[in-house]
Amino acid sequence: MENVNLGFAMCGSFCTFKAVIPEMKKLVDEGYNVIPIMSPVAFSTDTRFGKAQDFIDEIEQITGKKIIHTIFGAEPIGPKKLFDAMVIAPCTGNTIGKLANGIFDTSVTLGAKAHLRNQRPLIIAVSTNDALSGSAKNIGALMSKKDIYFVPMRQDDPKNKPRSVVADFTYISETVKEALKGNQIQPIYL
Repeated sequence: MENVNLGFAMCGSFCTFKAVIPEMKKLVDEGYNVIPIMSPVAFSTDTRFGKAQDFIDEIEQITGKKIIHTIFGAEPIGPKKLFDAMVIAPCTGNTIGKLANGIFDTSVTLGAKAHLRNQRPLIIAVSTNDALSGSAKNIGALMSKKDIYFVPMRQDDPKNKPRSVVADFTYISETVKEALKGNQIQPIYL
């Protein structure tokens, strides 16, 4: 996948960062030119899952690039046609809701809007506790839109979190490859 410029955005589903970051590295190892983006919350929040600066350092070391984390930094994505494809992983219910309803007030949502204006693939890897309740209609709305592709997802803990859905992040690379050809791989599985 040499010469493919891939935006890779991360939102604040902090519990998934340790699963997502190795997939980012896998894309770099496969030859993608990965440009990292983080939402302001993901970029600046320390949690029980790790310190923000540690994640920033790891991501910038993997990609060799500074993270886009402001609206000002994300604005040129569309006009300059910076990406051949863009991934949002993890993509929270909040971000899904904003994308589905035309709200572009973070580096990730503005970056996605700017990218989509070029009619290029946007790949979403869901991670939200309300996918089968409040976020369901927004996921459905995005599934019906042109140029939006979903990483395969499933309930992550049906007994204890019956409305929660998380993408299988190990499918990010395959989803990107197929999205670049205009194909959606099976988005929901058991």
